[in-house]
Amino acid sequence: MTGVDAVLLPGFRGTELPAWVADRLRGGLAGVCLYGENVVSGPQLRDLVAQIRAVKPDALVAIDEEGGDVTRVHYATGSPYPGAALLGRLDDVAETSVVARAVADVLGWIGADLNLAPVADVNSDPRNPVIGVRSFGAEPGLVARHVAAFTRAHEGAGVATSVKHFPGHGATSADSHLALPVVDAALDVLRERDLPPFRAAIDAGARTVMTSHILLPQVDPENPATFSPRILGGLLRDELGFDGVIVSDALDMAGASGEIGIPAAAARALAAGCDLLCLGTGGSPEQLDAIADAVRAGVTEGRLADAASRVAALVASLRGGPATPVSGPDGPGADRLAEAFQVAEGARPAPDAALVVVETTANIAVGHAPWGPPADLAGVTVHRVVAGEPLPADLGPEQPVILVAKDVHRHPSVAALADVVRASRPGSLVVDMGWPSGPVDVATFGASAGVGLALLHWLRERGWRG
Repeated sequence: MTGVDAVLLPGFRGTELPAWVADRLRGGLAGVCLYGENVVSGPQLRDLVAQIRAVKPDALVAIDEEGGDVTRVHYATGSPYPGAALLGRLDDVAETSVVARAVADVLGWIGADLNLAPVADVNSDPRNPVIGVRSFGAEPGLVARHVAAFTRAHEGAGVATSVKHFPGHGATSADSHLALPVVDAALDVLRERDLPPFRAAIDAGARTVMTSHILLPQVDPENPATFSPRILGGLLRDELGFDGVIVSDALDMAGASGEIGIPAAAARALAAGCDLLCLGTGGSPEQLDAIADAVRAGVTEGRLADAASRVAALVASLRGGPATPVSGPDGPGADRLAEAFQVAEGARPAPDAALVVVETTANIAVGHAPWGPPADLAGVTVHRVVAGEPLPADLGPEQPVILVAKDVHRHPSVAALADVVRASRPGSLVVDMGWPSGPVDVATFGASAGVGLALLHWLRERGWRG
């Protein structure tokens, strides 16, 4: 029987290659997926990938580098790139292509060969707790053209993409890391709203497609997409004509394994049509052994062999990236990014306003990468508070505040603080660095470090003295 490890993509703890992962790679493990916890810096990450390649030169090395809020390469410093939503608002596919190429070049230098990006979800629910600014927008045609541009440029640089999260995670009101979201939409709605970006990405050369752990009861009332032959076979393979590798979203997410465990989730995903199983963080040899037992008990030899063959073909299609470091971030500058901010009429910062950044609980996809205005920039004082805490005590009682947060109106305590600031501190501004779902003065549609610098530029251009 085909070795089950040939279709597995586990994560691991730490910044060095564990002995157990090296042993499994020698024995036929497909590869690994790297996460923020594996990263200290770019050079360290490159050394880690070199360790992997020394054990298995053709190992798949996958990573989430969406080019914005979700970053792994820049997990210690924050991404210099603007992210999908802001690129969508600029609506210049040439600029999206430049960012995609820059991201791919960095991954190629590090040695990663599969990027779990771009996000093709149409963010049709502005209060979506997990997609939001990771999406290029709320209109299918706009998302489709930017997903296609990103895919074409990224694949052209030699690093494979994994367009996600099929058949569309943009209409959800729950986070599949924490629960099983339900999208009660008819198939015709999906075809019109959610599928066009995936079709565009496939046409642009995406070598892999990642599934979503969401239930679509009008398409398959019993199985989440990751476990659904109707969705993976009927929609993705047959209707969209995709013949590449289907990658599961991380199987440690509650939407997949919360009730049945990772081994059973792996067997169900493989049987339904997934070819490469992303297991999530914190793997172990015992976990892989349990998955192998579940797959042997629940998946036919033919299905396993077909998946392994598709993964092998993907590996054979890959080529190395640049051998020398890339020169640095490319893409729109601060002035250009600020053009895409949503600014209320008359909104200007008071020259003496205090800059207060409110920290909320980050979703698991984003993690704890630095975001927003940098705290270590000369001449800038950034006050940081945790959602639910009052403003810093050292602020004057009527001093204006530039209140900066992500997704202000999804967090009641932040929305309440914004109301208090507006009512009691004349000249204050409320800045949402997420996807706004209520009234704010400035919305940046992204919170990466690069967008944080663009926000500071915008404030200073309008008279703020920092």
